[in-house]
Amino acid sequence: MCDYFSMTTEGEGAAAQNARRPTLDDIDRSILEVVANDGRATVADIASRAGIAASTAHARLRRLISEGTITGFHAAIDQRDLGLQLQALVGVTLRPGARQENIVAFANAIRGLPDVIQIFFVGGADDFIVHVAVPDSSALRTFVVQHLSGQPSVASTRTSIVFDYHRNRVASSFQ
Repeated sequence: MCDYFSMTTEGEGAAAQNARRPTLDDIDRSILEVVANDGRATVADIASRAGIAASTAHARLRRLISEGTITGFHAAIDQRDLGLQLQALVGVTLRPGARQENIVAFANAIRGLPDVIQIFFVGGADDFIVHVAVPDSSALRTFVVQHLSGQPSVASTRTSIVFDYHRNRVASSFQ
């Protein structure tokens, strides 16, 4: 199994991945719900909302972080304040042949581009969904033509403009 975003290899198989997953109880789930809804909650807030002692909340929170269940704390930034008025989801289908190499090369080529917010390696009609934020439609066209369609491994792209969205939670990558 290859993680196309961190580019690890077969040494970390699905069994090893599942073996490291901790068992979560109701207290852990309560803590995770609080933190997912408010990443800036204090330990006292977490304890109060989860109905546990602050010392328990602190210890559990540290364990959830050290075990990798909590992968980070994130700030949601309004892209418009950065001058990025247009967001889009671009479906990318790669050409057949040398799939493994093309998938890895494509993910590596686009992951660091400043316009890219998220990359999803997916099953279905597309191989990737690329979430981008750009200043305007001209910048979107330039991005798709230069960075996506211009790659030799790309067979086709399909662009959908985002009019509005709602995010319930920030999800971690599948590593």
